[in-house]
Formats: sequence, C-alpha cells, structure tokens
Amino acid sequence: MAKQEDTPLKMTELKELSLQELQQKLHDWDEKLEALRFQLSSGQLPNTARVTLIRRDIARLKTVLQEIELGIRKPKGAVS
Repeated sequence: MAKQEDTPLKMTELKELSLQELQQKLHDWDEKLEALRFQLSSGQLPNTARVTLIRRDIARLKTVLQEIELGIRKPKGAVS
C-alpha cells in the first residue's frame, strides 16, 4: 500500500535516510509549508490541520539533522 502524502513522517523512517536525503526532504517540506501557508492566507485550504502536520514533520527532520550534527546519531551510510 502506498504511503499517503498527508500521513506524518515516522522517526523510524527518518533513521533510514542518508544525510543528503534528509536535507532534500527538509527542503521539500519547507516548500510545501510555504505553499500551504499561501493557500491558508487566501482562504483556499480546506484542511487547515495539514499546516500543523507539516510543521511537526519539519521539526522531526530538524531534530534528526541536529542529532547527526552533534554526533548523537550517525546517518545511514556513514563510515564508523
């Protein structure tokens, strides 16, 4: 079954991504949030809860990236 775009990201999924994939996903989600905010301000967003879900996903991504930066977590594919 294909993953729906509205379902939140799970930490287990994020742990499996490389550093480049995490950074790309963060960039994509930032763009998506910007588009949703534009739709919200123009009154064209029927499901306003999506903004909250996207913000939480971005926070999860930033948490994983911060953990990698601090050395708490090793990115997938990193050499020990």
